[in-house]
Amino acid sequence: MNLILFLAVIIVLSNDSCASGASANASERPEVVNVGSIFSFDSPIGKAAKVAIEAAVEDVNSNPAILGKSKLKVTMHDTNFSGFLGIAEALQFMESDTVAIIGPQSSVTAHVISHIANELQVPLLSFAATDPTLSSLQYPYFVRTTQNDDFQMAAIADIIQYYEWREVIAIYADDDYGRNGVSALADQLAARRLQISYKAPLNPQASRNDITDVLVKVALAESRILVLHANPSWGLDVFSVAQYLGMLGSGYVWIATNWLSTIFDTYSPLPWATAENLQGVMTLRMHTPDSEIKSKFVSRWKNLTSNLTAKGPIGLNTYGLYAYDTVWILAHAINAFFNQGGNISFSNDSRLSDVSQGNLHLDAMSIFNGGNLLLDNIFKVNFTGLTGPISFAPDNSLIHPAYEVINVIGTGVTKIGYWSNYYGLSVVPPETLYEKPPNRSSSNQKLYPVVWPGHTTQKPRGWVFPNNGRQLRIGVPNRVSYREFIALVPGTDMFKGYCIDVFTAALNLLPYPVPYKLIPVGDGLNNPSITELVRLITAGVYDAAIGDLAIVTNRTRMADFTQPYIESGLVVVAPVKKLKSHAWAFLRPFSAKMWAVTAVFFIIVGAVVWILEHRINDEFRGPPRKQVITILWFSFSTMFFAHRENTVSALGRLVLVIWLFVVLIISSSYTASLTSILTVEQLSSPIKGIESLVANNDRIGYQQGSFARNYLIEEYGIHESRLVPLNSVDDYHEALKKGSRRGGVAAIVDERAYIELFLSTRCEFSIVGQEFTRNGWGFAFPRDSPLAVDMSTAILKLSENGELQRIHDKWLTRSACSYQGAKQEVDRLELKSFSGLFLVCGLACLIALLIYFVLVVRQFSRHYVEEAVSSAGSSSRSSRLQTFLTFADKKEEVKRQSKRLQLEKASQRSGSEDGSTIVTNKNQWEMSSDRTVSFSSSVKGSS
Repeated sequence: MNLILFLAVIIVLSNDSCASGASANASERPEVVNVGSIFSFDSPIGKAAKVAIEAAVEDVNSNPAILGKSKLKVTMHDTNFSGFLGIAEALQFMESDTVAIIGPQSSVTAHVISHIANELQVPLLSFAATDPTLSSLQYPYFVRTTQNDDFQMAAIADIIQYYEWREVIAIYADDDYGRNGVSALADQLAARRLQISYKAPLNPQASRNDITDVLVKVALAESRILVLHANPSWGLDVFSVAQYLGMLGSGYVWIATNWLSTIFDTYSPLPWATAENLQGVMTLRMHTPDSEIKSKFVSRWKNLTSNLTAKGPIGLNTYGLYAYDTVWILAHAINAFFNQGGNISFSNDSRLSDVSQGNLHLDAMSIFNGGNLLLDNIFKVNFTGLTGPISFAPDNSLIHPAYEVINVIGTGVTKIGYWSNYYGLSVVPPETLYEKPPNRSSSNQKLYPVVWPGHTTQKPRGWVFPNNGRQLRIGVPNRVSYREFIALVPGTDMFKGYCIDVFTAALNLLPYPVPYKLIPVGDGLNNPSITELVRLITAGVYDAAIGDLAIVTNRTRMADFTQPYIESGLVVVAPVKKLKSHAWAFLRPFSAKMWAVTAVFFIIVGAVVWILEHRINDEFRGPPRKQVITILWFSFSTMFFAHRENTVSALGRLVLVIWLFVVLIISSSYTASLTSILTVEQLSSPIKGIESLVANNDRIGYQQGSFARNYLIEEYGIHESRLVPLNSVDDYHEALKKGSRRGGVAAIVDERAYIELFLSTRCEFSIVGQEFTRNGWGFAFPRDSPLAVDMSTAILKLSENGELQRIHDKWLTRSACSYQGAKQEVDRLELKSFSGLFLVCGLACLIALLIYFVLVVRQFSRHYVEEAVSSAGSSSRSSRLQTFLTFADKKEEVKRQSKRLQLEKASQRSGSEDGSTIVTNKNQWEMSSDRTVSFSSSVKGSS
């Protein structure tokens, strides 16, 4: 505010007498409504805007339906590219009962004048100030009647993302317009996980030497995606210098904001000397839908500019269209203002009277009393203009922001697509998409092919290695052990090994050269920490790191890794011994508990089937000894499906079917396990895997510098005192030989790639248990490095063409160990593996017995009642139980005995004609009873 007051004070105003605050008749509209306009007449924007504003004023005043008898008077002042003059002219308008100001054109001037507009409540309607920060709540009286640069930067960010570039360089004017525009670009890129890698500010009045100095620095940078957010006055000079420096050749991408399309629209066709420097450049143009009124105005434009071509033709650019619509926006708002009873009146600002000294007459500036009402009506306008439907969104920006994406070819431009805030990139006009649901998916974003700088249609990679003479500093671990993977050649600064061959093979597939220097990391006596090496990339000590770098979580937070070129997870290696076959080897497939439960179930199932079949099946009846033998024989013969006894009852058959299925599964599993034990060489170790290693207190070895140490401590809670660092292959061998009790280790935890190489010649050790992590090795680069992506692609190509396997065979293939093909001791089949089968079988037996018991009790109840009726005496509980056991032991024909008793009673009532039938039934029952030997009678006989 101090700067504003200072600028206001130094302006020398005329010594005319102060104009008193005039007010129009409240009951009638004034004859003239004064409006000011501030912009640079000779700028590409100003040339078209001046003609468009004059035409709009003429059209408004000729239409009585807009302002009635009132006339719109727009006074235009030329700022002549000067922010100072723009401020001075704005102050002059504030002295002349101006209800609104169209302009300013410059965002820098708009920032200052907006403070004055806020104080005096005079709306500013700018058709050209695109700085995003002007939309802030700080400037309530600033009305942007063109598109916000925030949307233009969103369009550029979408283009960058569409072509899969990750970094850009921003070249911009170092003023409010340039800085705030690039800040908006940075925000939009960050939302897409992209970034500005280098900012190159230019003086707003940059000379050719200034431009040259900046572009030389840009040429030394890595990114080749250049976004130019410049002023039209010197924007073309940037391309001229870039052409001189060779920065418009193949590999570069230039994206200019809409200042360039404005030049093309205003001065088209450009001279070839100018257009030659723009070949392949992409730029944006604010999109205005085709319409009848727009076509009529375009046809009328030639007549409007026929007398103004002394300095060359004036083309109609989009700013001219927005300037025309700005006048109409204001006219509609003033009409609504009058319709709501508003009148044009002004009042003095008491604060200006306090600073009114000398000849400045600051108190001549007055507050527009209806400014707030007019501002409210401006934001409520809704009509169709030259630029399409015009209304304001809740954030006070115009609705449906959209841009055309154009490509400079020859002396003109070619449209390659559109961008809209609603749909993103498309090849159809945005107005045709507003009725469809929005779809911003990457697969739906489309543009037509582009001719890039260098007259190529192949998409540029977007980056190169910095042309500053410095090679990439690549850190390489100077290993002590497993030198087949990577090793420093003694007496030289060269490396060899599997990892080096993979790296150089991938580099050879890149379509560009990579200058680099390999720098050993470590003292050569101990393996260096790989995590520390990756951290040094983040610190800027190294530009990359290659070697046996395991891709683990904490390292990926510090750097970007390539696609893994070898799979390698953590495994446990321990001493093993060969198991020899013995006389009791056939018992090894099952654990003791499994054998015991299986035997018990054989007996249980046999007993259950005997109970279910005893009363109705003669094969399950007889003397006690015979029945016990039958139970055992039947149950164990089912193991071989050789049981000869037939089952008669439905419940017995159900239990038997389920049991036979269980026997089938158990016998098949036993056969498979025993076959493996007897035919494959077995290795035994007290360590079964990482779980058993964690459970005991034995010492555990790990490779020095490996991530295994922290992993075991953090993930498995193993105390640090149990962990023993080992440096070389010989250390591995000696520590495992000694064992934990003699100062060695019980097992070693290391990555599979190392262990497979270690075990290729040491057969007394083996991997035990399963691999308990899944990761791989890759090369590390700084975060968001494009080289990491290209190297990943190259590694995939090596894998596809078989080169990766060839390199692996060259360095890592060794003669097979004598135990090759041997297996770890096969784990015995435990009870838990078959618990489900036994549970189902046990439930089936239990349910069958319950059903059987219910049926027998029901039958006995009927039989007992009948016996009680036939006998007059009472029975004791013991005799009743003995009767039940006798009944349960009898064969099923007991039902016929009950029936005989009923028939005898019936015969006594009905006569002797039925007697013969009853006697016959009686004889049949007695013959059946004679053939049956009951279990209870046998017991009595033996006693």
